[in-house]
Amino acid sequence: MRFGLREIVFFLVLLAVPAASFWFVFRPRNAEIQQAREEIREKQALLDELRDATSQTADLERANREIAQAIEVIEDKLPSHNEVEVILQDVWNVAKQCNLEPISVHTSDPKPIALAMELPLEMKIIGDFDGFYRFLLLVEQMPRITKMPQLEMKRTSQVNGFMEAKFTLSICFEPTSTAGVTP
Repeated sequence: MRFGLREIVFFLVLLAVPAASFWFVFRPRNAEIQQAREEIREKQALLDELRDATSQTADLERANREIAQAIEVIEDKLPSHNEVEVILQDVWNVAKQCNLEPISVHTSDPKPIALAMELPLEMKIIGDFDGFYRFLLLVEQMPRITKMPQLEMKRTSQVNGFMEAKFTLSICFEPTSTAGVTP
């Protein structure tokens, strides 16, 4: 078989067709396919983020409900300003029940704390230590929010086994502010 000009041209055309089809058809199509895959990856990532965000929404709603319930419980433990005297009377009665003798009670000006107010009561009590310990346990069990930031105790010289306690009992209460309320 002899190779002439016609056969060489035919052979070059046969080689040019796959090269041209690769260059003009397959290469642009591969670029489009790669771009489409990249878009799919991006959209899949966005869908994953959206799925995570929507799963957290239910958790946030549940957490908000729990926080609202906790706030409600705390607000139930806060008496109004008018009920502070009742709490003071309850503390006085608990001291008497524990065989303690309240000597003095002095109130200070209420101080704001967070969304409530705090009324410090400086009290002085005399009695035996066991009674004072029972008093502390009963005050701790009271349904209202009270705290004792200061406590000084000393032994009395008048009666053996007796002690004198000077402490500050802080009672938290809701302020009776009507600011912002329209009739």
